[in-house]
Amino acid sequence: MYFDRSDISDEQLLSFYRALILPRLIEEKMLLLLRQGKVSKWFSGIGQEAIAVGATLALQPDEWILPLHRNLGVFTTRNMPLRQLFHQWQGSLQGYSKGRERSFHFGSREHHICGMISHLGPQLSVADGIALAHTLRKENKVTLAFTGEGGTSEGEFHEALNVASVWGLPVIFLIENNGYGLSTPVSEQYRCAQLTDKAAGYGMHSMRIDGNNLLEVYHAVNKAKAYALQEQQPVLIEALTFRMRGHEEASGTKYVPPGLLEEWAQKDPIHHYEAFLECIGLLSPENRQAIHLELKQQIDTDIAAALADSAEAVADTSTELADIYAPADPQWAIASPASATEKRFINAISDGLSTAMEQFPNLVLMGQDIAEYGGAFKITEGFVEKFGKARVRNTPLCESAIIGTALGLSLMGYKSMVEMQFADFVTVGFNQIVNNLAKIHYRWGQAADVVIRMPAGAGVGAGPFHSQSNEAWFTHTPGLKVVYPSTPADAKGLLLAALADPNPVMYFEHKALYRAISGPLPEGWYTVEIGKARVAQSGTDISIITYGSGVHWALEYAQQHPEFSLHILDLRTLLPLDYAAVEAAVSQTGKVLVLHEDTLTGGFGGEISAWIAEHCFHLLDAPVLRCASLDTPVPFSPALEKNFLAKARLDQCIRKLAAY
Repeated sequence: MYFDRSDISDEQLLSFYRALILPRLIEEKMLLLLRQGKVSKWFSGIGQEAIAVGATLALQPDEWILPLHRNLGVFTTRNMPLRQLFHQWQGSLQGYSKGRERSFHFGSREHHICGMISHLGPQLSVADGIALAHTLRKENKVTLAFTGEGGTSEGEFHEALNVASVWGLPVIFLIENNGYGLSTPVSEQYRCAQLTDKAAGYGMHSMRIDGNNLLEVYHAVNKAKAYALQEQQPVLIEALTFRMRGHEEASGTKYVPPGLLEEWAQKDPIHHYEAFLECIGLLSPENRQAIHLELKQQIDTDIAAALADSAEAVADTSTELADIYAPADPQWAIASPASATEKRFINAISDGLSTAMEQFPNLVLMGQDIAEYGGAFKITEGFVEKFGKARVRNTPLCESAIIGTALGLSLMGYKSMVEMQFADFVTVGFNQIVNNLAKIHYRWGQAADVVIRMPAGAGVGAGPFHSQSNEAWFTHTPGLKVVYPSTPADAKGLLLAALADPNPVMYFEHKALYRAISGPLPEGWYTVEIGKARVAQSGTDISIITYGSGVHWALEYAQQHPEFSLHILDLRTLLPLDYAAVEAAVSQTGKVLVLHEDTLTGGFGGEISAWIAEHCFHLLDAPVLRCASLDTPVPFSPALEKNFLAKARLDQCIRKLAAY
């Protein structure tokens, strides 16, 4: 194995050696503690240390790295205290995730390390967002994201590479090709001759290197960094290595031919680097032994201290619930002014976005066709001329990668709004929303300052793929906030509140209301509190609890049927839900109808009904009824669509409830 020591001093070569052997020695200790039952799970990187260590050495301490679960060398080379790392691996309160995560599924802003999620691919898109922030700030920094050869089969790998290339982002995508994805060999993973071939499809520079050669990794990442910064383009590196132990210790390596393990054992990165240092006279057997002994003693000391002061996780419900959301800044909670102008629902959303763009210079808008074209519904028309293409960004057709990019921007202190062209299309970004955005603050205290706008609902003859009401998918996910306004004033106020909020907000806007509904719209900045319902109409006979289009159906029905005194509660926010307002609505009449446009089975109305039955049974004079749309896809034909919608059964439900 040839080692190129160009521009590397003797002192650096020896410091590189200490950095290389430290994760190996820690791992050997961890495997012993695993057998003793003092840690519960371990993902070994033995044999792959040169990649994590070499890549980290090539970057500045403030350049973000997005590692995987086999990259202990990233954490140690960034000088993260072993004592706290061990607490993390134990699941104790002193770990980086307060016992909420295991192994390497955590991050640290202090060390510029972003915590992975088990789905692997999504972190590549997060790297795009971090790099975009550097580009917007004109900072000369790169971002490096790890993936494995198995991860290159995921859709997000391709989306992330495409976005980075199209937008000219300085990202280094580093593939650790270690031969197996758990037990699946590369022959069953991809058919190209080498993974660098995939870069060509994105017009991306690439290189293939020996991942067991520490200096080759170091030089390659340095070259990739120089290229990425000079050309403002991403780079793909494929580092060849081998996983010498199981995917995790319990899985073993029985599926690996013994000869292959022996072959790669001869290529051990530490043994070869030691031989190189001995050859050039920088390392003697005595020095080697002394360095190993010193590091082992330090490891033993740190582990002993961690074991001595380890605090076992004790569940505290209030603390757990409090850490779901990042705290919002109260300075943005401003009541609406009294003066208002009559405007349409769609104008309220556009006005809210424009107001927020003026208020927050760090706000970036992203979505398909939202720039010069102004979006599918023309909500951002004229925004490019006003705010520039850097902040109003057309995106490739890849919802998941753009949501991941939005999270990356959040890591860098930016706010972002991602527009789904139609709410139905959010399915291809579902993983990023429910597994990354929603959980990141609870996992390691990182806010996800992202708003996803969702043009939803039927009534416009758009058919099964452009008409869904899918809010219930997200109300089940802790960490998200879900809002659904029904009036222009609330549409703007809730949007501004969502954009000011540091948490991920799913902002539903009903397409049928865009140009059909008008109302008083205050000017300037104001917010409607997320989590607070409003009484749309007071009544004494029946309480209708609803949101979105349902509010207007209920108000229209009340006007047409004065024989019923209807109390109409507009929830406005579904998560967190205003339970006090729900209880007050039940108390007002004793009869409750939950109305929504979503289908009946699994709709959010089931959750509201269950809560009322559990907590307000003593207030009820009749069973809680639900009025929802049919359990079918949304049909295209106007006659079929009208029959599908809950509005078609509203009169029947109200009369049934009134009869009790």
